[in-house]
Amino acid sequence: MTGKPYRLPETAAKGSRIDRSKQVSFSFDGARMTGFAGDTVASAVLASGRKVMGRSFKYHRPRGLIGLGSEEMNALIGVGEDGRREPNLRATQVELYDGLTATSQNRWPSLDFDIGIINNKFSRFLPGGFYYKTFMWPRSFWEKIYEPFIRNAAGLGEAAREHDPDTYEQMHVHVDVLVVGGGVSGIAAAYAAAASGKRVMLADENPVLGGVADISAGDIDGTSQTDWVAARQAEFEASGNCHVLTRTTVVGHYHHNYVLAAERVCDHNPDLLAQGAPRHRLWKIRAGQIIVASGALERPIAFANNDRPGIMMASAARAMVERYATSPGMNGVIFTNNDDGYLTALKLHDAGVGVSRIIDVRQDIPSAKADAARDAGLNVQVGSAIAGVETTSGGKQVTAVKVAPYSAGRGRVVNEERVECDFVAVSGGYNPVVHLWCHNGGKLSFDDDIQSFRPDRHGDPITVVGSANGSFDLKACVEEGFAGGEAASRALGGKAPKAPKKPLVKAQKSAPLQPIWFAPATGKYNEGNKHFIDFQNDVTAADLELAQREGYESVEHTKRYTTLGMATDQGKTSNINGLGIISDATGKRIPEIGTTTFRPPYTPYSFGAIAGTKKGELFLPVRRTAIYDWHKQRGATWEPVGQWRRAYCYPQHDETKQDAINREILAVREKVGLLDASTLGKIEIKGPDAAKLLDLVYTNMFSTLKVGKARYGLMMSEMGFLMDDGVTVRLGDDHYLMHTTSGGADNIVAWLEEWLQTEWTSLKVFVTAVTEQWSQFAIAGPRARAVLDKLDCDIDLSPEAFEFMSYREGTLAGYPVRVFRISFSGELSYEIATPSGYGRGLWDALMQAGENEGITAYGTEALHVLRAEKGFIVIGDETDGTVTPHDVGMSWAVSKKKDDFIGKRSLEQAFLASEGRKQLVGLLTTDPQEVLPDGAYAVEAVKSAPPMKMIGHVTSSYFSPTLQRSIAMALIEGGQGKMGETVSFPLEGGKTVEAVIASPVFLDAEGKRQNV
Repeated sequence: MTGKPYRLPETAAKGSRIDRSKQVSFSFDGARMTGFAGDTVASAVLASGRKVMGRSFKYHRPRGLIGLGSEEMNALIGVGEDGRREPNLRATQVELYDGLTATSQNRWPSLDFDIGIINNKFSRFLPGGFYYKTFMWPRSFWEKIYEPFIRNAAGLGEAAREHDPDTYEQMHVHVDVLVVGGGVSGIAAAYAAAASGKRVMLADENPVLGGVADISAGDIDGTSQTDWVAARQAEFEASGNCHVLTRTTVVGHYHHNYVLAAERVCDHNPDLLAQGAPRHRLWKIRAGQIIVASGALERPIAFANNDRPGIMMASAARAMVERYATSPGMNGVIFTNNDDGYLTALKLHDAGVGVSRIIDVRQDIPSAKADAARDAGLNVQVGSAIAGVETTSGGKQVTAVKVAPYSAGRGRVVNEERVECDFVAVSGGYNPVVHLWCHNGGKLSFDDDIQSFRPDRHGDPITVVGSANGSFDLKACVEEGFAGGEAASRALGGKAPKAPKKPLVKAQKSAPLQPIWFAPATGKYNEGNKHFIDFQNDVTAADLELAQREGYESVEHTKRYTTLGMATDQGKTSNINGLGIISDATGKRIPEIGTTTFRPPYTPYSFGAIAGTKKGELFLPVRRTAIYDWHKQRGATWEPVGQWRRAYCYPQHDETKQDAINREILAVREKVGLLDASTLGKIEIKGPDAAKLLDLVYTNMFSTLKVGKARYGLMMSEMGFLMDDGVTVRLGDDHYLMHTTSGGADNIVAWLEEWLQTEWTSLKVFVTAVTEQWSQFAIAGPRARAVLDKLDCDIDLSPEAFEFMSYREGTLAGYPVRVFRISFSGELSYEIATPSGYGRGLWDALMQAGENEGITAYGTEALHVLRAEKGFIVIGDETDGTVTPHDVGMSWAVSKKKDDFIGKRSLEQAFLASEGRKQLVGLLTTDPQEVLPDGAYAVEAVKSAPPMKMIGHVTSSYFSPTLQRSIAMALIEGGQGKMGETVSFPLEGGKTVEAVIASPVFLDAEGKRQNV
């Protein structure tokens, strides 16, 4: 619906943010419109005469502009086309540029005619929580009817389906003081902190600094607030130690003053994209001190049909006039319970916008602003409230309001009076923006004077100033800002220069507000009159009262039952009003009810910013060893192992993969093979308490390990289940090298750090991941030592001088090396590590030295078969997160001497040692050529059709060319006591394979081959 244009003439001397000399063309829902540089989509669309900008989620009621900025929940739009389309943007924050394309959301087929409005007709059948009741019965409806319906209805905007051509980036910075919010209190804080020489960052979500300074009353140092802000900003730019970020929302506060801030770099000017700028930038900031000056948000008042287009916050109406020279209508009504509503009335009246009446619920409260309104000739009606709204057909345009006498506690309306108007500006008081304060444990207290929550205490070095602290007087805002900046500087230490002179600000006297959560009306809540609390989700006062009657006493439960505060604005304007309704319904005070949990992000930000440069090939970068090109040149097929690419096998000529694997295995068993094991996780652990740390994380003892020796170890989770294994070497008295699985190295480093930083904070030890720093090769087979003897080496490799499970350091073929006498194949084996820069050279030297010995490169699959022949486990194959060391026959690796280690107490639980647990065994199929599939189920008895009792499953299965038969390992209930028994494995197609339970060690049980 379009109506009369609402752009104010130049003679009104309004529109501080627009440039009337620069006209901008854009489209809204396909209609061409014009605005001015500096406009937002919301101001330009409203200026064109259109008040309907969106539809509500549940009832699809027509909705218009309500808020001033990030709190806007109705005017949500999609901006851009094709891959650049971004949904769910607040029209109040989208800056206009030439060629911008905006589309309304959550409507079909059009914004003016939406078929979904039929939901409004059936609203009595769709109260809060209706989905919990409706979608439960009949059960058969879920898959075919309910779930498709819910999925189709879910969401508001539509994401782009095409590739996003733009770039996004992330920045990591450390600052002394981070100031969140660029209003007068935030600027005062940044000014004071910067004057002390500290590194200061000031971030504000708006395109210009000042917050609401341009629409507020009062002067600073005898000059306007905007002039004072401009002067301080100029000083910031010249200071060199204060970095200002506009269009940047601090979206989350995390541990140790780590915050995320999302900057919209190019959304206001696509030309910057062509110049190579990123569209969005995500700042990752670590701050010594944080000052939150995030301001406050105006809250609405719940009266009948308070959601109609043309009903908006008083601050939003004022900003439309002052900033954009856009009138909210031709003739309006102000509805307020505090003095700020009068400021809006005076600003509108000064601009020539008709204000037919100011309706104030307060009675006989002395107010200087009310007197000023009367002196200006405005009609002030006290002790009254809006009892209802009249609109044109379809509810798209306000035509009048019904006004009735009001006193707190009265539940019925008498003596209604009709007042004609085409817009309503509502002011129900202000709520401090405490979201960031609460993200990481900040506590709140309820302030009866402002009837809202304000910051109370916090465990982090974070301070709140100004309106965010519940101080709405200009003098208090400036003084708190300066005090906060100075306090932050002192807390950081160092000699501070003389503090800057504080400006002179006169205190402003305001009459106290009168809380009002619900303005009575005629009719029942769900029949004709709806008092909306959460506008986007269509949550009404009746829904909240229903939730209380149905027993949802916890505000968290009420939130989920009614969807209160679960919209894209995350309850910025609805939470306190909702608590007020619950308070009236239960008789409990709001502090007793409490608040719901504030979680990041403060406002949504793009997936592009979250991903940054991690897209395409960089989404999950492929990690390659120093030998990658050699493998590729030899025709290797690849296997992903974590982020690594490892050679799976090396088919030659017309070989199949299986032929190549068999050839590589036999080369290791009969001659010598070379494996690129560089991806093996390598973690250096160093410090006086290194041995103590290892004793705590491994099941077996490492403090007794001698320097130069290695030991195999198992790691368990707190639950007593295996999570990693590997060989750890003692390099020195306080220095160990831990080997982990290739795919688990990063997780193990993070896991160790978590314990050190949260539980064992007194341990003096450093944990450093060094996987990429070393190339590591396993040379294995009966001729392995003969190959190494051909190279210049200063290490005695004889079995007498270099025992199994030992370590030596020296040079080999001129390369610095660490040599480990360990074996994962069961053969004579050495693992040789050299700094990655030398990796390719040493590999080539080993291959050349082994030519006459028949050296063969082997891949990961050959390695797996080799280890399976020896019965060695692989974490993730033989374990699945429910397996203990006892289950895999490794009780010998669980120390009985240590007082404690991770998982020890859990491992002692009765059910982990009970009979019938699955235990690791070997399997020999009755047909030696039949290879069982991995994961195949063993059953107690084969039946013609399921169900069949499952008693275990195959963990690893291979064909062994060494043994010329299939081998497998499995977890079978009580398996270690069932040696020699036959078990059955029903497979697809009615086929059944039988296998005999055997030892999992299929080759060289005595270990003679590795000790030659």
